[in-house]
Amino acid sequence: MKKIFFTTLILFLLSGITAFAQQKNEWDIRLRAIGVIPQESATIGVIGGDINISNTVVPELDFTYFFSKNFSAELILATTKHQVKTKGSNLSAIGAGSSADVDLGKVWLLPPTLTLQYHLPTGTLFKPYIGAGLNYTIFYNADKGPTVGGINYNNSFAFATQLGADFDISKKVFLNIDLKKIFLSTDVKVDASNLTPAGKPELAPVLKNIPADVKIRPWIIGVGMGYRF
Repeated sequence: MKKIFFTTLILFLLSGITAFAQQKNEWDIRLRAIGVIPQESATIGVIGGDINISNTVVPELDFTYFFSKNFSAELILATTKHQVKTKGSNLSAIGAGSSADVDLGKVWLLPPTLTLQYHLPTGTLFKPYIGAGLNYTIFYNADKGPTVGGINYNNSFAFATQLGADFDISKKVFLNIDLKKIFLSTDVKVDASNLTPAGKPELAPVLKNIPADVKIRPWIIGVGMGYRF
């Protein structure tokens, strides 16, 4: 975060007098590398514990349309894959540890996000912006992992906030840095009935439907290039 702040500050100080202003009806397209860093936590039924969701780095494509000189709408498109596991779950009822980690496999996320942005009129090559909007995350190709019998994630809407800046290289080409926070949560159902001990068949209905309220709340840090139409 400190590196991003100081990089932005340096770009601002180096901004020249000549500036290329945004125009109404302008289209921008950006290709970024993004780091997705979940700030996860969970309330897990029956077995308790918490959740761990891996970080990932992927390419991202976004499109921005200026409906006035300083206001725009941005749509981002990317897909990410994450490893998921519980931490410190109590599995003593099925003869395992009282503080165990459970591998819940991997899951893909498709999180299209639409934000409305305000671009500060600096009059320089440095063009900061702030934004807020709506995310809808689709969970797909969930791999249940080697332990449980099945897992299901609910698709979910979430609020998104944004802070970023463009730095013009030419009239058409610019650098971009971008930071988003997505307040994403999902309801998860885990089927662990395959772990029912032979001597305790009454546990099967309980283990078949273990609920979890999972807060993912990722930071998304992006750096890339843009082209202005």
